[in-house]
Amino acid sequence: MAPPALIADLLAFLADNNPSGEAFDRQALALFAHQFQHNLPFQRFCQQRGKTLRTVRSWRDIPAVPISAFKALTLSCIPPDQAERVFMTSGTTQAEVKGKHHHPSLAVYDASMICNFGQRFMAGGGRIRMGILFPDEILLPNSSLAHYLALAVREFGTDASHCLLTQQGLDTARVIVELERAQQTGEPYALLGASYSFVHLLDELQRLGKTFHLPPGSRVLDTGGFKGQSRELSMTEFYAQLSGTLGISTDQCINMYGMTELSTQFYDDGNSTPPSVKSGPHWIRTRVVEPLSGEELPRGQQGILAHCDLANFNSVTTILTEDVGIAVDGGFLLLGRAQGSAAKGCSLAVEEFLQAAAA
Repeated sequence: MAPPALIADLLAFLADNNPSGEAFDRQALALFAHQFQHNLPFQRFCQQRGKTLRTVRSWRDIPAVPISAFKALTLSCIPPDQAERVFMTSGTTQAEVKGKHHHPSLAVYDASMICNFGQRFMAGGGRIRMGILFPDEILLPNSSLAHYLALAVREFGTDASHCLLTQQGLDTARVIVELERAQQTGEPYALLGASYSFVHLLDELQRLGKTFHLPPGSRVLDTGGFKGQSRELSMTEFYAQLSGTLGISTDQCINMYGMTELSTQFYDDGNSTPPSVKSGPHWIRTRVVEPLSGEELPRGQQGILAHCDLANFNSVTTILTEDVGIAVDGGFLLLGRAQGSAAKGCSLAVEEFLQAAAA
């Protein structure tokens, strides 16, 4: 079990509205010491890179673990069977190995989600009637997204909120009833779900010749990615179709960027001109790096996103993604998956980590 004092300190840091940079570093270094001691594959990787408790002096010095390592190894400070919940990556084929993220307690994950979601998607407002375009936790008990959306409904949805995606697929009739009701009553309505679910909904509403004009205060949250489960659209086209079909501004179409291997999500402030700037709360920081060396790149230069998430207290705080981005004022621009030499660099980084972890 994770030390209760470590969790308590972390929850206090999450609740601090205006921590200093020094406070972030102190928390990051405390977590690094904990993970260096108890997560042996991570310890070996750090030692190979010359990163130890004596040489790591800032969150920027913590080596970033390639995200694919979660598929190959158990990255946990506790025995896996002691985890309260194990979230698994979705995978697009039956044979694909799934990454696992072990959570000794969901207290930190839940606090991270609730605080951040309340500020960014709800903008401090009251409860809103929600429709969820994603399977629930009963159907997908190991899905971090299913849990995330369940928290959204529990903490911010009205009692009339509901799931619109069942084992039988999209409940189009119920979607239409809900959208017509919102249009007639003037009660704001929120649709939340995976991007590919929205594409299926758009296609079905277009087939039926249905468009709506949702009332002010209505909004959409998509969680990105089509994952081969729907036709693919450019970001501009996707948000234009959402706006045109549902009758809400693209400024009210919010994208959440997250992943199973993290415990914190990023948001933008609407998508009138995608790609929009993504940013996170005070307990997560992002660098744009060269994937193999981990060297931080100058602002404005494309590289691979590396996130230091202090809510990741049991696995590793710092993740090297396979996503290309650019650091800008206020956050970063997400440009898509790594291709070409950048993808090769990510693959080499994974090989380096696995070789070090096995040493």
